[in-house]
Amino acid sequence: MAEMTVELVAVERRLWSGQATLVSAQTTEGEIGIMYGHEPVLGQLVEGGTVAITTEGERLVVAVHGGFLSVTGKTVTILAESADFSGDIDVDAAKAVLADTSASDEAIAIAKGQLRAVERA
Repeated sequence: MAEMTVELVAVERRLWSGQATLVSAQTTEGEIGIMYGHEPVLGQLVEGGTVAITTEGERLVVAVHGGFLSVTGKTVTILAESADFSGDIDVDAAKAVLADTSASDEAIAIAKGQLRAVERA
């Protein structure tokens, strides 16, 4: 299966870079799946969404909060405001945010995205 180059970058750092066979992401227009040779597209990531990157040997699921997805025929670049790998997410802390009635809308969206990422992993 043909592979494409994928870059996952959050505001503060590059989280992952490598070759992948499939990238799926939640955008404001719906969920999109990208494979090698996909038509160029620019998509806006949803607040509190997820991105899944499938390589030959693993599947990475990441909670992303805002940002963009840029696709060419051979590359996918994900530029997120913030991002967390599903394995790094503190589920209890995310649930605590959801239970906190004083939590901001942004904090709630991030926590929901983190829990979605854990469920999809």
